Amino acid sequence: MRNNEQNYNSNQESPCKYQEKGVPLQSKRINMETRKHIAVEKKRCGTHNCAQAVACAYADLVNIPEQTMQEMTSAFGTGMGNMEGTCGAVVGAGIILGLKHKDRIVARRQMKQLMERFQAQNGATQCRKLKGVDTGIVLRQCNDCVGDAAEMLESLLD
Repeated sequence: MRNNEQNYNSNQESPCKYQEKGVPLQSKRINMETRKHIAVEKKRCGTHNCAQAVACAYADLVNIPEQTMQEMTSAFGTGMGNMEGTCGAVVGAGIILGLKHKDRIVARRQMKQLMERFQAQNGATQCRKLKGVDTGIVLRQCNDCVGDAAEMLESLLD
């Protein structure tokens, strides 16, 4: 783990604190840093896969009901193609970029930036490699991938 990085697997306050309050995310006025933590908590709670956690934390920014977003991203748990393709957290961020910009050129350019940053920071964008399936060496845990993808998404949405 990098020295300046927060470990999202550590014991923090209630892992499902945003769901426990019973207030829909869309009705809260929240900043981007909080959205990152909401995404991580959704994954840590086990209620969302990596793609769902990222996409649902930002669903209100693209005017998609959270339940609809959760259903839209349900096939991307364990990345695209069940660990064979891109990390689900990165896919979730890409979905938000596409919906936010509604311009494929801008969305694709920003998705490329996100993928390059994610690769540089974590050593891979493929779920299988991140989880060390073939090497036995985990490059990054899922909760941390969710936090990284959300943070990178936030920088592109600002």
